[in-house]
Amino acid sequence: MAFLHVELVAADRKVWEGEASSVSARGIEGDLGVLPGHAPLLTVLADGEVRIHGADGPHQVHIDSGFLSVDDNIVRIVAETVTASTKA
Repeated sequence: MAFLHVELVAADRKVWEGEASSVSARGIEGDLGVLPGHAPLLTVLADGEVRIHGADGPHQVHIDSGFLSVDDNIVRIVAETVTASTKA
């Protein structure tokens, strides 16, 4: 099974990094999901939840806004503020 490498970063710290089977977030044009093999993408994120289905279990955080990029199974999520990561 293929995995994504996910990096979730707030302005002041790295919140979470690891392998995941999927990521979902709210973009400014609607909800989006990312699975392994997703086409390259750069999008602006709206205030809302980000869900990461990590190899170590699910994680859910709230971001104020930010952006998400996907390239070659690497997902980077950057936001000004991110609530502490919790198991979902």
